Amino acid sequence: MNRIDLTPLYRSSIGYDRFGSLLDAAFQTEKTSAGYPPYNIEVVGDDKYSITLALAGFNESELDIQVENGVLTVTGKKEVNGEPKNFLHQGIANRSFERKFNLADHVEVVNADLANGLLTISLVKEVPEAMKPKKIAIGGGAKVIQHKNEAA
Repeated sequence: MNRIDLTPLYRSSIGYDRFGSLLDAAFQTEKTSAGYPPYNIEVVGDDKYSITLALAGFNESELDIQVENGVLTVTGKKEVNGEPKNFLHQGIANRSFERKFNLADHVEVVNADLANGLLTISLVKEVPEAMKPKKIAIGGGAKVIQHKNEAA
């Protein structure tokens, strides 16, 4: 397995110690994932994102969406109802799945909607006011002059 050397990043950055394990997990997921179900990740505005999964044949009761420790997990459990079908060709995947997405700090799921075989999950990045950039006065202790994003 190829590993990425992040030593230069660690020399000048603080608080990115879990970044290496996040990259390793992403590469492992990519290797083991069968690509099902297909999905899109879209930027829909400033700090707003959307994940759309193609889930033909699934209904809401067969889907579960959870967020835990910065990981969004979408699970589909397909129930087998009735007699088995005798397909000549089966191109529509009709199987259970689990798909995981790592979320950055302060990214929250705000909505999920299933329509026309597409599950759309809306996310927003909401940085707390205390974590936004601020200008610090020199020689004035830790007095904040203004938040960086406020008009001067």
